[in-house]
Amino acid sequence: MQRNITKSHILIVVIFFSLLVLIYAYFRESFSPMNFCKPCVFPEKDIFELENKLDEINNKDMSGQCLIGGKRMDRMAMDLGLKYAQPSTLNGRKDINAVTNWNAPLVWEGTFDPVVMDAIYKKMNPRIAVVVFAVGKYTRFLQKFIETGEKYFLVGFNVTYYVHTDRENEVPKVPLGEGRKVTVVSVPSANRWQDVVLGRMKWATITIEKTIRNEADYLFMMDIDSVFYARFGTESLSRLSAVLHRGYYRKTPRDSFPYERRPQSKAYIPAGEGDYYYTAAVWCGYLEDMYKLVKYCYEMSEEDAKNKIEAVWQEESHLNRYLLTNKPTKVLSPEYLWSDYDALTPDIKVKRISQLVKNYAEVRPNGGN
Repeated sequence: MQRNITKSHILIVVIFFSLLVLIYAYFRESFSPMNFCKPCVFPEKDIFELENKLDEINNKDMSGQCLIGGKRMDRMAMDLGLKYAQPSTLNGRKDINAVTNWNAPLVWEGTFDPVVMDAIYKKMNPRIAVVVFAVGKYTRFLQKFIETGEKYFLVGFNVTYYVHTDRENEVPKVPLGEGRKVTVVSVPSANRWQDVVLGRMKWATITIEKTIRNEADYLFMMDIDSVFYARFGTESLSRLSAVLHRGYYRKTPRDSFPYERRPQSKAYIPAGEGDYYYTAAVWCGYLEDMYKLVKYCYEMSEEDAKNKIEAVWQEESHLNRYLLTNKPTKVLSPEYLWSDYDALTPDIKVKRISQLVKNYAEVRPNGGN
């Protein structure tokens, strides 16, 4: 039987296909990852800003790099027009090693240009936290530490000194530079200097969680019985920076390092293992990386206490254990923590910060023991 195609049939078909086209266009516009009606090319000047926004949205950098204020801290960027000495690929210091065997910089005087370093970090504009403990008679060291810090420590950058003390009334009023301040944190007294050392990991952990996490990008842990003598600058900054102990950096056999050798301790390092011996008097890094390390030292000390053992050099032993398997991204030479007890060796061209000569029997709560 022959069918008669009417105008009504044709109209229905046209309407049906028109609807299909409209539906296709709608879903293509809404869900396609790329709109072909618009150019998918970003201006070159916006690429850096776009990457930072994506990283900030994800709340992390997938390659493990740090974000500070939405800025990538691994980018060694600076503005044009800066005048500085041309770097050399062949000439440099011949008396020291400037790189670790895991390819991290080993920082000495003469291995960096301070003008370049400061220009790079000025562009990032980081906030620096310095955690110190002045418990008992150690408040006497606050004045010189802060005064000399204002003269030499990350000058021109935003710095907050978080002074943990049991004698708040003895914290001195020291003139501070622009963008720099002192925050006093009350902590309990201690009967043994060992308890002060171990306790600072606990209280630093608490202060980071409560306050510093919202106020800083980098964190320094430093001993208060020290004085700055020369520039201590942005060349020290990295994800995790450790300082070579002045007493052991010239000793080649690692079995001579005073690591914790008792397997019962969480700080245990077996004979035949280890890289360097690091001091716990100065260490620094990105806030979150330092938080992990500080909290680790606290928790491992607590575990040792439960097992009725105390690491041979308290938190310094746990610090060295952590850094054995979590390599620092920058190692600082003993310029970054010397001692006024010791004469300078030929390889130390500048003493940046140094521990003071003092009567331990007089300043420590349990004397020199």
